Amino acid sequence: MSLKCGIVGLPNVGKSTLFNCLSNAKAVAANFPFCTIEPNIGVITVPDERLNELERLVKPQRVVPTTIEIVDIAGLVKGASKGEGLGNQFLANIRETDAIIHVLRCFENDNIIHVDGSINPIRDKEIIDTELQLKDLETVEKKIQRIEKVAKAGNDKEAKKGYDVLCTYKSHLESGQSARSAPVAIEDKKYLSDCFLLTDKPVLYVCNVDEQALKAGNKFTEQVREAVKNENAEVLIIAAAIEADIAQLESYDDRVLFLSDLGLAESGVSLLIKAAYRLLDLYTYFTAGEKEVRAWTIHKGMTAPQAAGVIHTDFERGFIRAEVIAYENFVKFGSESACRDNGKLSIEGKEYIVKDGDLMHFRFNV
Repeated sequence: MSLKCGIVGLPNVGKSTLFNCLSNAKAVAANFPFCTIEPNIGVITVPDERLNELERLVKPQRVVPTTIEIVDIAGLVKGASKGEGLGNQFLANIRETDAIIHVLRCFENDNIIHVDGSINPIRDKEIIDTELQLKDLETVEKKIQRIEKVAKAGNDKEAKKGYDVLCTYKSHLESGQSARSAPVAIEDKKYLSDCFLLTDKPVLYVCNVDEQALKAGNKFTEQVREAVKNENAEVLIIAAAIEADIAQLESYDDRVLFLSDLGLAESGVSLLIKAAYRLLDLYTYFTAGEKEVRAWTIHKGMTAPQAAGVIHTDFERGFIRAEVIAYENFVKFGSESACRDNGKLSIEGKEYIVKDGDLMHFRFNV
């Protein structure tokens, strides 16, 4: 399952520094590699301590973590919705992502010039929001024009309903609000499924701070939290400069010690990747055997056949049953056979909803 998060932000807010840290696997995990597809796209492993425990118990030949693609999207300037600067490239790239990681500068440093001359994360946020909203408004208006005649004729109830939903989005966007907060029922979003609205994507706000503000935040991070409180969005505080220092350390133990000296249990990069995984409403299930322990990404709510299809479409097409062990039980009893002997291996059918952390073995016939 290919999933992609786009990092956006104004120039000089720490966006590219953060991407470079993310693209350095040493900052994330002890053993898993990073690979570059293109200069601005990275495939990054999702940190999951459960894989380490499964590796210890199963002793496989290899361990394969699950991944997310992170895209460093070209810096945005005012007028991007009209093609200013790299606007068209920026908007095309962000349209291809599943979620947005919005980096905001929340530190003062006279040596790093802000594109607008002063530090104001709310202004920065609004610049990007406005450009995305304007582009979405253009998209919605074009679709309204396409269906307006049929909708107003009154003979097509679906067209009329779609028209009304589109008009709701149009008013919402015109008021300076993003599509994700539009007052429409979930089932009515289908009328815009072909629009791929930029501001309908889930968003994670990353406040880039200095070391002094890393634990408690500062006045800027408080302003961000207040500004996004109605967006149902997570806010993460990260010091990109510190993450860059961590990325330079060769030893995993050195990185752990560095974080300990700062009073941190986990790097900001690791927290960000996990947050992005949550943002996309994803679960992980595992397959475990002598040859391989592997993490698989699924959407929350997937059934056992759908989860099997992530491995191969034949698994879903010919699904018979799934043998399932909860991660906690596998760790407690130490092996599949011990779980079976203790009644902790269940046989599940096509209606089973996969849980985060399930260890699964699929039976199928094609």
